[in-house]
Amino acid sequence: MSPPSRDILSYGSVGAHATSDISAVIIPDPLTCAGVLARRSKAGPLSGGVAAATSSDLFKPKAAWKPKAKKWDHRLSEESKSRTASTLKEAARYLATPGMISLGGGLPSSDYFPFEYIDVKVPTVGKFSEAETAESGKVVRIGKHDVQTGKAAFDLAISLNYGQGTGSAQLLRWLTEHTEIVHDPPYRDWQCVASVGSTSSLDMLYRMFLKRGDYVISEDYTFATAVETASPLGCRMVGVKMDAEGLLPESLDELLMNWDEEARGARRPFLLYTVPSGQNPTGSTQGKKRREDIYKVSQKHDLIIIEDEPYYFLQMQPYMGRDAPAAPLPKTHAEFLSSLVPSLLRMDVDGRVVRLDSFSKVLAPGCRMGWITASEQICERMSRHNEVSVQNPSGFSQVIIHKLLDEEWGHSGYLDWLINLRMEYTQRRDVLLHACEEYLPSEIASWAPPAAGMFHWIKIAVEKHPEFLTRSVKSIEDELFLTAVSEKVLVSPGSWFLADKGVEHKELFFRATFAAAESAAMTEATKRFGVALRKVFKLD
Repeated sequence: MSPPSRDILSYGSVGAHATSDISAVIIPDPLTCAGVLARRSKAGPLSGGVAAATSSDLFKPKAAWKPKAKKWDHRLSEESKSRTASTLKEAARYLATPGMISLGGGLPSSDYFPFEYIDVKVPTVGKFSEAETAESGKVVRIGKHDVQTGKAAFDLAISLNYGQGTGSAQLLRWLTEHTEIVHDPPYRDWQCVASVGSTSSLDMLYRMFLKRGDYVISEDYTFATAVETASPLGCRMVGVKMDAEGLLPESLDELLMNWDEEARGARRPFLLYTVPSGQNPTGSTQGKKRREDIYKVSQKHDLIIIEDEPYYFLQMQPYMGRDAPAAPLPKTHAEFLSSLVPSLLRMDVDGRVVRLDSFSKVLAPGCRMGWITASEQICERMSRHNEVSVQNPSGFSQVIIHKLLDEEWGHSGYLDWLINLRMEYTQRRDVLLHACEEYLPSEIASWAPPAAGMFHWIKIAVEKHPEFLTRSVKSIEDELFLTAVSEKVLVSPGSWFLADKGVEHKELFFRATFAAAESAAMTEATKRFGVALRKVFKLD
């Protein structure tokens, strides 16, 4: 299918989506970046003043041909159901009324914000390296009153004041457009809500859906913080078997079909937490068919899926081996987007996927800025939770990211940046894989080249340890970890990432990362880990 023309503002002629079976879903081509500008022009001026009420619906084309999401009242917790709108936040809607003089709210005057402007130097599109940025980067200025003077759509007077639980209108517009370009959810009442990073969102989602004693389903090995976030809420994780492509849908189905509430002391779980791309810690990436099968099982058992995707745009080029030439990078934005494994959100005809996106891995973790995409009902509940907790992401983060992504790079430039990241992470991964091939003993160490993310999952043939029959796997893991530390290399034991700490696992894994260390350091670290392996397994 050829891309839509630049003037097309809706997909009314593309076709219908099924409402209960994903096999009939027709995925339209992504909205072009130029199409975004045309739609903005048609939508008219942005209403983005202080604490402006906003919604993704203001920034999406009308799509009456898409179905609406299911309702999730039967899954929401009593805590979430009991939340009401903030009285003061609701009153902010009247601030946009022409001629309104407000003596009602607690919004401080920007006259007393001790920041007149912020200068930020950013890369120009296509010249993303530190050296290129130092030479040809652009200094952009964010002033206190840029909106009032007509210089920009967002400024310090707005961003540094109180805001809505959705995030600012200016940034929400960009997030909504980006989500449509990349995922185009196949139901019409989806929304985006800005977040203070995915960990904050995950904590809120647990509280929105769970009660004490509940289980959360995840991969057998999972993000340690996801487990640690659930534990204080009185909730536990139950792991599903994995292979090189991640979570196994047949194992997920088997777990739910055979769930014994009396033996488990808990109702059958309905919340699935998964990291489909570059999974932490295993580095596995679910292919399109695998995601479709997981979604079908989720429909069968009425699961809500938390699709945590910080590494989605760190999908890399195929690993070609030590002596093979590198695979060519995508040449166009369309080619890049089509190279990405379709997200669960893109397959979601029911509104059962809650997608967590973050700028942490593609811009900077310290900005504490991300967003969720989900049905209108779930996003409305999330906004209510935001209002009485984090309120909204930092105004500094919002206005700086908006200046970079909306006013400087635009959607097109951001895709260029992501293609650049693909090249950089592919090179980093290849350095680590080459080092593993050279320095790790192949008779006990094996792995699958990661296709995304920043982690490399190394399986150690623990049964080949000379004392395997008389020692626990955990004691061998501990010995290997401490021996590696004595060799001055830090790698993460696989047991740190077990979903269910109470289950004794018989396999031995270690996680290495290729995200930060320089090439020479990665190679040396791998060599040291190889020394530790040989010592512990008493290899010549």
